[in-house]
Amino acid sequence: MTRSFADRHIGPDREELARILDVAGVSSLDELAARALPASIIDGDGLAGLPAAGTEHEVLAELAELAASNTVATSMIGLGYYDTLTPPVLVRNLLENPAWYTAYTPYQPEISQGRLEALLNFQTMVAELTGMDVANASMLDEATAAAEAMTLLRRAGKVKSARLVIDSDLFPQTKTVLYTRAEPLGLEIVEADLSTGELPEGEFFGVLAQAPGASGRVVDLTELIAAAHERGALVAVGADLLAMTLITPPGEQGADVCFGTTQRFGVPLGFGGPHAGYLAVRQAQARQLPGRLVGVSVDADGAVAYRLALQTREQHIRREKATSNICTAQVLLAVVAAMYASYHGADGLRAIARRVAGHAAAIAAGRGGARVAPPVLRPVQGPVAGRAGGRG
Repeated sequence: MTRSFADRHIGPDREELARILDVAGVSSLDELAARALPASIIDGDGLAGLPAAGTEHEVLAELAELAASNTVATSMIGLGYYDTLTPPVLVRNLLENPAWYTAYTPYQPEISQGRLEALLNFQTMVAELTGMDVANASMLDEATAAAEAMTLLRRAGKVKSARLVIDSDLFPQTKTVLYTRAEPLGLEIVEADLSTGELPEGEFFGVLAQAPGASGRVVDLTELIAAAHERGALVAVGADLLAMTLITPPGEQGADVCFGTTQRFGVPLGFGGPHAGYLAVRQAQARQLPGRLVGVSVDADGAVAYRLALQTREQHIRREKATSNICTAQVLLAVVAAMYASYHGADGLRAIARRVAGHAAAIAAGRGGARVAPPVLRPVQGPVAGRAGGRG
């Protein structure tokens, strides 16, 4: 017997359903619902008001018609959302491959070695490009990664003040999430123009900056970070990973935490999301790092094995003391970003960054605006920057 699309994809078949009802001791799903749900919330008409189910092809045609009514425009706003080209090899082998696109939290790492290795590549890519020691296996998006960075600075810092200084050049959506998260925690946020190199008076537990800023401005944060450390505060910087291939990363300027998005590494805009964020720290803050962390170990035979490390941070282990929710990650899109970097290689990423910077300079020149020379920063060092090869 030929099974319909619904039979193949939705719920148990007739034999399986009959066994379920028998074990539950009821004759139908309606009887099961009547026993389980209060009568006050049951709709007596059921599904009678819905139209008849369509075939697979009819539904696809209707969805295509609905999608065609969208106005698809070219986004020129930026601010952490950039159009990008996804290499066809990644589309075919990752985004169209159920072995990857159904990936979720690997609760049984011993049977998820390929997925864990791919996430380890993501962590390594982020750590090398930001100049930090440790990165987690992705966050929900950049704004929530910034909020996690804020609470991390609060946990790890020694200053008792509840004040946080943020750069006025932070992305607006990042600011909004920070204010939302800070209010119930009793934290006070102070905005300041950090491009001046000056910090506000008084005590504060942390500083959040952006590189490059929402204005596109690139600032050498070395002296500002040093000044914050002298006053006992920790510093987190939102770093654009593509820009980090050409300018000195915050880790080499002394930052304690880096956060951001990996969207521009081959992840489509998707009408605003989802996109994989990231969070990276120095070794001293490794145990404060929220989210999942993939580590390298050995198995019983002495072979390399990948595992989830430092799980005491997670909700299912520490409950109310956990530093994160294990679900706040983007496995598939983190893998896409990591494979995008691997596909292009160090030279390829630099070539893309130079092309993007060249387009921005051409637009600025065409508008007749004054061209401001960026600060001279030494290029990022490390395995990602130093690897030869790659596709431009």
